[in-house]
Amino acid sequence: MGIVAGGILTLAVLAYIFWPDRNPFVQRAKTRADYLIERRDAVYENLRDLNFEYKAGKYPEEDYTTQRASLEDEAARILAELDTISR
Repeated sequence: MGIVAGGILTLAVLAYIFWPDRNPFVQRAKTRADYLIERRDAVYENLRDLNFEYKAGKYPEEDYTTQRASLEDEAARILAELDTISR
């Protein structure tokens, strides 16, 4: 009787853990907005890193301005698309 109860309990626990609706390892499909938000965060981080490295003297003025302009243009495009999607 104890083995049957243990088997039923084990099956119940495994079903609870691995039931598809409750599985934490299943990811939902990413939307375009999710992708853009991740990309925006990455561009902002790159801008912070660029500013830090420029102040540390690792970048010449010309490279810094072109790289910064490129990142700012990309950020502007991302924000414009996010604004369009959210409307």
